[in-house]
Amino acid sequence: MSQHILLSSAARSISLKAVLRLTDSDAWAMFRNLRWPATNGDPVCPHCECPVCYDVTRSATPRYRCKACRRDFSPTSGTLFAFHKLEIRDYLAAVVIFCDEVKGKAALALSRDLDVQYKTAFVLAHKIREAMASEVKDLRLGGAGRHVEIDGCYVGGHVRPANRKADRKDRRLAENRSGKRRVVVVIRERALSGTSLGGTLPAVFASEDAAASFIRARVDRASTVHADESSAWNALHARFDTRRINHSVEYANDEACTNQAESYFSRLRRGEMGHHHHISGVYLIRYARESVQSSCLSAFLNVMSAMPPAPVLQPVGLKTLDFSGIRLNQPNRVSADHCPARG
Repeated sequence: MSQHILLSSAARSISLKAVLRLTDSDAWAMFRNLRWPATNGDPVCPHCECPVCYDVTRSATPRYRCKACRRDFSPTSGTLFAFHKLEIRDYLAAVVIFCDEVKGKAALALSRDLDVQYKTAFVLAHKIREAMASEVKDLRLGGAGRHVEIDGCYVGGHVRPANRKADRKDRRLAENRSGKRRVVVVIRERALSGTSLGGTLPAVFASEDAAASFIRARVDRASTVHADESSAWNALHARFDTRRINHSVEYANDEACTNQAESYFSRLRRGEMGHHHHISGVYLIRYARESVQSSCLSAFLNVMSAMPPAPVLQPVGLKTLDFSGIRLNQPNRVSADHCPARG
């Protein structure tokens, strides 16, 4: 049996100790390398994508000026850290702390770790969750020979029973519910032999029946779909090779199994009960996508890769142009005609 990802060295590739030991210049250097990997950390204008920029730093925060459009920008311009108030090292530490928690990180705990107000930690945590979810934005799962598991998990909408037994109502009836209950539907692709687990795609709906169109749009038609006995999945038989498992009889057999989807819900439930205690329906999709991450490394890279990319440009008239050697104190003498037009 292969080793779990959380027990491997890949889960310890980024440590909080290493981030906190960084000086301000080292922290900015790390951020620039993550922001502009194609140019080895050399700045690229986020407005016109011109790679020729000058260093005009006048304070602790690096600042640059584009040669083409003459606009100033910093390494955080256009990212989720734009208009930041904390030190850049604190933001890097927040990303590591947040991503290192397998089952979620409470905003109150994050506020104590960073010594900031709860509102600051809450907004920062949701920014990180939004960035972590960028990899599933256009994700499609399945294909010929691939197996996909589908299941739903109802969250929220709890109705507190009355104190006296005579005053209690049957909460199973629709008229006695709060109307806030939502279902998280997850599509999880199984791993092929010798590979890691396939992609995981969660979504939030009012009921499982409303997820049919979403499943048809995100799962390849040639896939083999595994689902439980819920009547909401009956419509999948018309499009997919669907295999069902009756959980009232057995949890798995040789034909069908949804244990991978149930494993995802186990992580989501533990995060809800053990860390957050309450999840608002407005933010449920963000918490659901947060539970997709399997390691600190993948989560950290997803947060940083969610920042707008800075592609290496190839100006007209030049066959190749390597901007990786550009230095801020020795700008490359490229004509302004080779950069995007001003304005």
